[in-house]
Amino acid sequence: MVKTVGIDTDRLIVPDALRKQRNVADYSGDLVEDAAVAECIKQAKELMVLTETWLKRT
Repeated sequence: MVKTVGIDTDRLIVPDALRKQRNVADYSGDLVEDAAVAECIKQAKELMVLTETWLKRT
């Protein structure tokens, strides 16, 4: 069952990996690299556009 508003599962691999990295950092206290934060923001913006497009179609 797809639960990603029509977004391909492959498109969610990177954001999911970044989410896992953040969760580990929350518990370990390790810092998240600036590049990972920048990539997370980029991915979030792209997912926002995809979600808004999906909402307009429904």
